[in-house]
Order: sequence, then structure tokens, then C-alpha cells
Amino acid sequence: MKSKSAAMAIMGICTLYFLVPIWWLVVGATKSRSDFGNTAPLWFADVSLGQNLGELFRYRDGVFLRWMLNSVLYTGGAALLGTILAAMCGYALAKYRFPGREAIFNVVLGGVLVPATALALPLFLIFSQLNATNTFWSVFLPSLVNPFGVYLARIYATASVPEELLEAARLDGSGEVRTFFTVSTKLMFPALVTIFLFHFVAVWNNFLLPLIMLGNERLFPVTLGLYTWNSQVNQLPELRMLVLTGALVSIVPLVVAFLLLQRFWRSGLGSGAVK
Repeated sequence: MKSKSAAMAIMGICTLYFLVPIWWLVVGATKSRSDFGNTAPLWFADVSLGQNLGELFRYRDGVFLRWMLNSVLYTGGAALLGTILAAMCGYALAKYRFPGREAIFNVVLGGVLVPATALALPLFLIFSQLNATNTFWSVFLPSLVNPFGVYLARIYATASVPEELLEAARLDGSGEVRTFFTVSTKLMFPALVTIFLFHFVAVWNNFLLPLIMLGNERLFPVTLGLYTWNSQVNQLPELRMLVLTGALVSIVPLVVAFLLLQRFWRSGLGSGAVK
């Protein structure tokens, strides 16, 4: 009983640790500029969320909406294509026998351990040699790589795609690509959703790569755009409320994605952990 109570207390503290900043953000984004510094930080005053949203979307000809669109393009495209590539790589490592298979998989595992910050500068130098910095592709192409997705896809494909089913498809005349997209992906769907969500969150929150690669404000994702505003708060105090409101708006796609796909995410994550 004591261990259970201690575990519940620890989980309660962790829950507060994660939820209090979000609550503060929600409350802060609903306040006016005058109320923000003169009222209780964790409770509502006069609700001015609509006015704050209007100012946010109108500021500098709606540049925030442009940043949101950029984030959707970077994240949606990279997460979708990255999930497909990771699934194909993991499936091939799980179901095909070829020389160097385990060596390739070990390299993939090594890629999981390498922090993204360690790769940012080499990527910048590579794209500089190609004269491709400060372009959409300098952020989009590196975001396609997802070593953890390859690992999870291999683990799930090994456990969920029977060899007998693949042999039956081959005997029916189905090619390898057709078998993968029509048979295997259906069995791997929970894992694919899990990979997509992890990739979506990672690319949406990516900050260092756009900071290094991009100089044109029109190409910024929302994370970098809000950072540039926040760095100017001392010179332009009116940006403080725009940063708060923009931060609240920027987490909405993440919340929506998790709410829509959480049942598949939980299934895929659990299967990948135990199989």
C-alpha cells in the first residue's frame, strides 16, 4: 500500500510538472497586456483571447500564419514520407535475408543514439556546398530521416507479419512492392501511426536545423518564428502577448494529432515494446 501511494504521489508530481506550464500558457494567452503583469499568473482575468488572436494573425501582414503553413508543410510531408521510408527499411531488414543486414541495422541503432545537434553543422556544410541553404529543401530533406522509426518498424514487422502470409501472396503472383503496400502495411498500421506521431512531433518541434539553415523569414517554421519574436521582446514589449498567443496556437496541431491517433499510438507503442 505504501509503495502504491508513493508511486501515485510521484506520478501526481510529474503530472503537475508537465501540466502547470501548459495551464500558465493557456491562462496567459487569454489576458490583455495590462492584465498579464498585474493579475494572478495562474488564473484568468478579463478574457481577451479573441483580441489577442486577431492581433497575432494581423501582425506584419499575417506572417505567423505563413510560419504555421511552413510548419505544416515541413512536418506533414516529412512525417508522412519519413514514415513510409522507415516502414520500408524496417520491413526489408525484418523479412529479407541479405549480406550485411545486421551491420546495417546496427548502424541504424547507432543513428538513434546520435543527437540531432551533432548533425546540424555537418548538414549545413553539405547543403552549403550544394548552394541549397536558405531553401525549403534544406529543412525538409534532413527531416525525412528517422532511425527510431526504422528500428520500431523492424521490431513490429518481425512480430506481426507472418512469413506464411507473404509466401501465399507471392504464390498468388503478387510482387514484393504490392505485397508490402496491400498486405504488410495493414498488419503494421499501429506501428506506422506510432512512427508518424513520433516523427511529427520531432519535426514540428525542430528548432536548431531551421535556425542554422534558414535566413529568409518567409521560410521559418513557427518554432523559429516565435523565437525571433521572443528575442525582440525587450525592444518591442507588445510582442510578448503575440509570443504567448502564438505558442498556444502552435501546440494545437500536436494536440489534435494525438487525440485523433492516440488509440493506434498506444497499440503500436505497446506492441513495439514487448514483441
